Amino acid sequence: MALALQMNILALNAGSTSLKFRLGEANQKPLFKGTAQDFDRPDAKLQITGAAGEIVAETRPKTLLEAADTVLQFAKSATAPLAAIGHRFVHGGPDLVTHRLIDQEVRAKLASACAFAPLHNPPALDVLSLVVKAFPHVPQVACLDTAFHANMPETSRRLPLPGNRLQNGVRRYGFHGLSCESVIWQIGKPPPRLVIAHLGGGASVTAVRDGVSVDTTMGLTPDGGVMMESRSGDLDPGLLVYLLRQGETADSLEQLLNRESGIAGVSSHGGDLRDVHAANDTDSRLAIDMFTSSVAKAIAGMATVLSGLDMVVFSGGIGEHDEQIRSAILERISWAGQPRIMVVPAEEEDMITRHAHRLAFG
Repeated sequence: MALALQMNILALNAGSTSLKFRLGEANQKPLFKGTAQDFDRPDAKLQITGAAGEIVAETRPKTLLEAADTVLQFAKSATAPLAAIGHRFVHGGPDLVTHRLIDQEVRAKLASACAFAPLHNPPALDVLSLVVKAFPHVPQVACLDTAFHANMPETSRRLPLPGNRLQNGVRRYGFHGLSCESVIWQIGKPPPRLVIAHLGGGASVTAVRDGVSVDTTMGLTPDGGVMMESRSGDLDPGLLVYLLRQGETADSLEQLLNRESGIAGVSSHGGDLRDVHAANDTDSRLAIDMFTSSVAKAIAGMATVLSGLDMVVFSGGIGEHDEQIRSAILERISWAGQPRIMVVPAEEEDMITRHAHRLAFG
């Protein structure tokens, strides 16, 4: 009897300050997985755990590419060769809205989409370039955070602007799609009216009807929607016009709205909620109240979209691990009756592995 060929997939989830990864077969325990983070801080760390959860390696990479290279060396030492490599891309732009095998055309579209996700797509493309050099003959797959939301109704996708201003892909896309897919996969059969609150460094709230995204808080870019760790979320557009007239530029606004606002801007203790909780001063408590209020209002809005609420799922680093935040949000929506509440990990790398296997091998 012939032995089944082992189909090891390397899943890479690259961000500007983090890299998550997984090596293994689809729907099986990984051979190894891990996270590298905080490249811009002295306590940067990459940790790799083995199949039994044991720590097999720890390093202190100074850059994303250094961390990625370490992961690739581990992948080369695996007992079976790589069958495919999957990459998370936050944005595919207007012409790339499904998970795809990467060829030159797809790569060009991912590069063009950097205009919509300048903090997210460039590092993922840098990692892709490194991987292609290391594994030039292994199929590469782009897994898009926007794909889950690609079929939202026009009322959710259209921006309230004149049609002649909606060219070159200007519309609402939605993000955290791989996280949402992962939640639904783990639930099994989702209820008809599901709201997913992905709360991490980025945060979004998505309405899911019968397993399909129908509305979400993020828009053209990952910067909109609810208040986040260091991103402002939605603002009065007149404020942006005012700030531009006061001398701000596109670059300075991007820095302000992406890295200096949100919880970090209000608390003055940074965006990490562990530090904000520990500070427990007036500004920190205000930041927490504003964040939980922002998320609760979004959940209430999605309940309106769904004409009710059967289940709320919390995912992402904050959603999974910060019970105080979850409790404060749930207290604010207690009027909604008794929807089922679940905490489900955002297993994005597992979804990347499944999509890469499907696209590379059918």
